[in-house]
Amino acid sequence: MRPRFRLKTKLVLAISGMVTAVVVAFATIFIFQLVHQRLSDTFENGDFVAHQIYDATRQSLEMDLSSTRVDMQDPQAVRDAYEEILQTDPGLNSLLQSIVGYSKPIYDVAVADAQGRALLHTDPNVSLKNQVLPARQDFRQVANGGFRRQLEVVYGPPQLYEIRVPLERGGLPFGSVRVGISTIFLKSELRPQLDRALLLAGTAIFITLLLAAALSNLALRPLAIIGRRLDLMTEPGGEAETEAQREQEPDEVNAVTSKINRLGRQMRDVKEVFTALKDNLDQIMANLQDGLILFTRDARAILVSAAVERFLGVPRQQMLGHNAGEFFTHETQIGRLVLDAFMDHQPLSPRDIETEDGRRIQIALDFIEEGGERIGALLTLRDAESVRRIESEIELSHRLAAIGRLASGVGHEVKNPINAIVVHLEVLRQKLQQMDPDTRRHMDVIASEIQRLDRVVQMLIDFTRPVELRLTDIDLSRIVDEVLSLASPDAERHGVRVIRQLAAETLPVRVDADLLKQALLNVVLNGVQAMPQGGNLEVAARRASDREIVIEVRDQGAGIAPEIRDKVFNLYFTTKKAGTGIGLAMTYKVMQLHHGSVDFAPASPRGTVFQLTLPLQEQPAEAAREFATHDSATV
Repeated sequence: MRPRFRLKTKLVLAISGMVTAVVVAFATIFIFQLVHQRLSDTFENGDFVAHQIYDATRQSLEMDLSSTRVDMQDPQAVRDAYEEILQTDPGLNSLLQSIVGYSKPIYDVAVADAQGRALLHTDPNVSLKNQVLPARQDFRQVANGGFRRQLEVVYGPPQLYEIRVPLERGGLPFGSVRVGISTIFLKSELRPQLDRALLLAGTAIFITLLLAAALSNLALRPLAIIGRRLDLMTEPGGEAETEAQREQEPDEVNAVTSKINRLGRQMRDVKEVFTALKDNLDQIMANLQDGLILFTRDARAILVSAAVERFLGVPRQQMLGHNAGEFFTHETQIGRLVLDAFMDHQPLSPRDIETEDGRRIQIALDFIEEGGERIGALLTLRDAESVRRIESEIELSHRLAAIGRLASGVGHEVKNPINAIVVHLEVLRQKLQQMDPDTRRHMDVIASEIQRLDRVVQMLIDFTRPVELRLTDIDLSRIVDEVLSLASPDAERHGVRVIRQLAAETLPVRVDADLLKQALLNVVLNGVQAMPQGGNLEVAARRASDREIVIEVRDQGAGIAPEIRDKVFNLYFTTKKAGTGIGLAMTYKVMQLHHGSVDFAPASPRGTVFQLTLPLQEQPAEAAREFATHDSATV
């Protein structure tokens, strides 16, 4: 994470940095010139000495040996003779000894043969033994080298260099003149001057820091005054307090402060409106079941609804402010569609796709334009299964409502003839006092069937009659316990073992307890009757989310055939010989009245699982404790 500095710190660093750069630049130039000049002088002195020795040596090598006894046809003999001449030449030896004190950096001087053996040396012991001289670096490379190379001579370890001039005789290499240069004397001469220059540079930089700090305080003083005024503006009586200081402050500060006061009032008004809009928008986006992502013209997400995380599996923080290519990839079908649409600048019409995990999602991408210019895009993600389920529920509700209106009218029309038939049948009984057994049996059958028809019509009228809910706050676990107690005799008769899986926490709901018991009892009894050979009936109640509670009833029956699944909640639809087809329709109606839902799915490995979903009743902490205490005391 990049460090954040105050303006004063930035100003001090900027001034100090500029001055430091200038000081370092001049100091570097000065040091380079000083070192370069001294090394150049040393090289010139050494080269001058080397050429003096060279001139004296060349004079000795030009001596004529024809008058001597040296065999001129033997090259080795000639070479030995000239070496002896050099070693015995008094002028050359005197010159060699006098040069040692000529310049302090000159460490030694030697004349060597082609094999590097010392013929003459400022150290007599070396020349007497004809020692092979050690190889040394060429001082010319140091004198003509860069700043870093020359600085290593001063601050690096002591080293020996040499200046070499080759000797020839008769056009053939004979040897060389070597002048040794020691850096010890150069270091002792240059080091104090360089240290003094670095000290002056450091002192200048330190003084610059102090001056920069003082200058920044002086330059930023009006900003500090304005900052205090801004702080006072947010406090009660702050503006009145600043009025007393107005005469002591510069006119420029007062002018800027007046403008800031006006801007501050405008910003507070805008902030209040923006905060209200943001809160409303956040609430709307949090409650949306569809996933919405709003992009800028450069495909950056600036608005993401909470439901998007469910569709993409990516946290909102990793999407907000990021480019679409950072959280969409071509490895997923959604990512390919969205990225290709952005690349081709073509909108996506609503279409259903199947994701990699088997979910069906409806996706659409629309580009937003203003004045013919594209300013953004809106991506919509919708659960296709939820859309289909909602459409099915709406269709079923319309169907039930239509059937209910028809059934209500038919029920009332049938009820009157049934009452008349009952009355006339009773009159007929009284007139036929002496009836044979066969006639009496037929009369009893007619009476029984009329009573059954009357019950069916009455149930039909009760189902279609408007229901007035008597809502109370109650723990859902209590309702489940009471329903299972009512269903226990029937379950034992069918050999069904009821397994309860109730949450340990309180499940507060606001419902009509009697209606909800009847609705749940219908589902439980259907599950019991679906297992004529016995089995396990699992009933679970738990929190499905922060807003919903779900009741699951899982049986081990034969299941519901695919071809009749769309008819399960239809009024009067039943697969039982003695069924009326009203139970599950009544359950569906009760769950709708409580703003809930009921659905079912095949269970694994066999059977069916029904899910009854209800909204969770939110309660404050103290009310929840009192509710739980009252609930446990009632139980």
